[in-house]
Amino acid sequence: MQSLWKKWNQVSLVKQIIAGLIIGVILAIAIPDAARPVSILGALFVGALKAIAPILVLFLVMSAIAQHKKGRQTNMKSIIFLYLLGTFLAGLSAVVACFVFPVTLELPKGADGVTPPGGVVEVLKTLLLNVVDNPAKALYNANYIGILAWAVMLGLAMRNASDTTKTVIANFSEAVSKMVAWVIKFAPLGIMGLVFDSITENGISALLGYGRLLAVLLGCMIFVALVINPLIVFVTIRHNPYPLVFRCLKESGITAFFTRSSASNIPVNLKLSENLGLNKDSYSVSIPLGATINMAGAAVTISVLTLAAVHTLGIHVDLPTAIMLSILSAVCACGASGVAGGSLLLIPLACSLFGIPADTAMQVVGAGFIIGVLQDSCETALNSSTDVLFTAAAEMKKWRKQGKTLKIQKAG
Repeated sequence: MQSLWKKWNQVSLVKQIIAGLIIGVILAIAIPDAARPVSILGALFVGALKAIAPILVLFLVMSAIAQHKKGRQTNMKSIIFLYLLGTFLAGLSAVVACFVFPVTLELPKGADGVTPPGGVVEVLKTLLLNVVDNPAKALYNANYIGILAWAVMLGLAMRNASDTTKTVIANFSEAVSKMVAWVIKFAPLGIMGLVFDSITENGISALLGYGRLLAVLLGCMIFVALVINPLIVFVTIRHNPYPLVFRCLKESGITAFFTRSSASNIPVNLKLSENLGLNKDSYSVSIPLGATINMAGAAVTISVLTLAAVHTLGIHVDLPTAIMLSILSAVCACGASGVAGGSLLLIPLACSLFGIPADTAMQVVGAGFIIGVLQDSCETALNSSTDVLFTAAAEMKKWRKQGKTLKIQKAG
């Protein structure tokens, strides 16, 4: 038994997850009733990730800011600019794709038990209120905007604390990161349970019925990952971006695809940033921040599903309105983590731009839930890998100005 366990641990996590994925599909198709208890593994895995991720963000950001010393240079302005630019261009590319490849929907029933925001003002109000939310409540509700705000303030307040106190906070941060790594070790079992549950609940036919929508949605995310993001990085570093892009997708995107949690993927991104030789003062803050506001995948989801509803109802869309949708999807995507239900629940807000009734918009949300497994996985993979990509691009721009050689492939 010990030798089997040793051999299993020698297999890479990605291969372990793929094995769990295949087993989950086989069990769901062959013996769905007998294997019903397997679904609890998915619920346990997701529950553990949701429980530990808010604490991780709090301690990582608080520790990073508390440890920062005056005079050290960071690239936060450049990184935040790249985050916002990438999110906007992702939404814009999705809008263009929907005009080139229009998609219509067979609308299912609406999503029951969820309430979307009523307008842009309400979203912004919610974001501002989340910033000053009770810290204990923010942790309990996984309100990452609030967690981030309190972590920053606590970190700034502890700048003048003793070295002993800072060491204790850093030790807590490392301990929580290790706990997340332990949880991710169980990803193969969790993915097996999630895939089993998804297939037995919705059936493979449900996904196939939305094949064209999935093709446009996932095609847009691939285009952003392999064309838009590399273009942004090339303009930033004036160097072939693809070695860096592929490394981020391989070492960050694949893990995020299966865990479906940007916050839980933070330790993976921090390790990758360290291997790339990036400035710790920058990436220790930018990576947790990116997991909260860098949401290119969410911008794609909001734009594609909204325009699918528009085409289904035969509504004419002019160019200014399309550009406005790109901006709206970018703003909404940045606030997705502050709204219960994530990017899907912001679709009714975007639909209101075209006068689509709330009942119809919630049917679109229902369609989003049906394809949610693939949509959410690809969205998270794009979001999380882009956190490292843009952090590295900002750092490498500084290296280029200093005349340093960019050895992306050999880094780490």
